[in-house]
Amino acid sequence: MVIIKSAEEIVIMRKCGKILAAILDRLRTETRPGIKTSQLDIIVAEESEKRGVVPSFKNYRGFPANLCVSVNDEIVHGIPGERILQEGDIVSLDVGAKLNGFHTDAAITVGVGRISKEAEELIAVTEGSLKSGIAQATSGAQIDDISSAIQHYVESKGFSVVREYTGHGVGRDLHEEPPIPNFATGKSLLLRKGMTLAIEPMVNAGDWRTKLAADQWMVLTADGSLSAHFEHTIAVTDNVAEILV
Repeated sequence: MVIIKSAEEIVIMRKCGKILAAILDRLRTETRPGIKTSQLDIIVAEESEKRGVVPSFKNYRGFPANLCVSVNDEIVHGIPGERILQEGDIVSLDVGAKLNGFHTDAAITVGVGRISKEAEELIAVTEGSLKSGIAQATSGAQIDDISSAIQHYVESKGFSVVREYTGHGVGRDLHEEPPIPNFATGKSLLLRKGMTLAIEPMVNAGDWRTKLAADQWMVLTADGSLSAHFEHTIAVTDNVAEILV
């Protein structure tokens, strides 16, 4: 069931979103050559405790970390560990926070030191596709308007959109209805004021197909190409969507 949030509930999510944005800013600063991905996970734990939120991902459906760290051809759900980031890597950082019973969810992809032109373009296109999708998220529009805008933007730049994984509603639960595909499906749902959505294009430099790692969590590109991921939590309004984080 699609959940419409009250004005008071959106205020809580707005506050949670500001905290999550600050945590992401810290992660962006700390993502550099020589750092272990496990150290980034520790930063999320420390910043969350300091700022009074609970990491949404820890123990969610058994996920063992506070943060998803996905490097290069890893798309989503990478588990932080002993891997040391190297100059030229690109790193997707996906993180959620819970405050007073409400979640927000966001992701960024950053380059480690100097990165290739292809990687720079992939990151820019993925972020641009997110903006394109959010521009369609107004009351009275359709979910498919968001999906179509993302797909058109990505494919017009020569990249591909992951199809097996989608955005979602977010709020009282980390994952709520409706799913938000990043490609046109022909099926849709009317957007209504008060819906809170996590829109999150995952974009590959090569083919859109994916494969699951042996740990049954991490998702990789099937062809070994680079992948990038951006996500905002937004609130649908009568006008331009409000970005909560």
